[in-house]
Amino acid sequence: MRHKILIILAVLFGLLAFILTYKQLEAEKARIHGDSEHVVLIRVNRDMNEGEEITEADVVRYQTRRNKDAQMLSREIPWSELAMVVGRKLATSVAKDQTLQTTDLQQPTYRNSFNNIIHRNMRAVALPVDPVTSVNYLIQPNDNVDVIGTFRFPSVKGNAELDTITLTILQDVKVLAVGNRWGASSIDPRSNRNYGTITLQVYPDEVEMLIFASQKGTLSFSLRNYEDRSIDRNIESRRVNFAMLEKEIPNYNKRRKDRRGL
Repeated sequence: MRHKILIILAVLFGLLAFILTYKQLEAEKARIHGDSEHVVLIRVNRDMNEGEEITEADVVRYQTRRNKDAQMLSREIPWSELAMVVGRKLATSVAKDQTLQTTDLQQPTYRNSFNNIIHRNMRAVALPVDPVTSVNYLIQPNDNVDVIGTFRFPSVKGNAELDTITLTILQDVKVLAVGNRWGASSIDPRSNRNYGTITLQVYPDEVEMLIFASQKGTLSFSLRNYEDRSIDRNIESRRVNFAMLEKEIPNYNKRRKDRRGL
């Protein structure tokens, strides 16, 4: 009987030691995670030699956690800086799956300046944004967005009222840059609103249209999944105004339910 009690006590003490050790490890893990943050970096997906020029096909996104203080001093290049990496030459050889660092790149030349990231036969155009129109400033370089415009114009009824219409102007537009990393956004003295800028890569015949639209209405930017490059042709004919919204409200949730297969 005494032997059995000793065995039971030994098992209980063993379980207690395991629980205490587990809790200690979890507490240490929580402490470490509390001092770290998620970061998305740039990795090369093949062995590359010194002097090679980096293309978009040579790199992939790499998400990990880093200590906040250490990341501030790190030379690792964040994914948001990809536009400034593509077209640069390597200062040293790098191995497959290696995270790119600033010291891996040659110093930029005239050819490596910002205009080098603009594709041939395309243009860069900067447009004003605020937290609402820019998805709370979550848009980053190399993201893709849809451009949506909202405009007010005289009513077709001929009275003094103004009609409002919202429509998608362009789909799947590449973001080249955001104004001062959003952090140095300013206050517009006319509207007292906080604003920044977003620079898009567009075709030449789209430049005038976007500038005109930004002057005559409000442009908003819908952020896309980075793998979604589709163009929905049905959107082109859709014009949202109060009458259309009133008519379509009963159908919105039904379509959401059908699309989820519920």
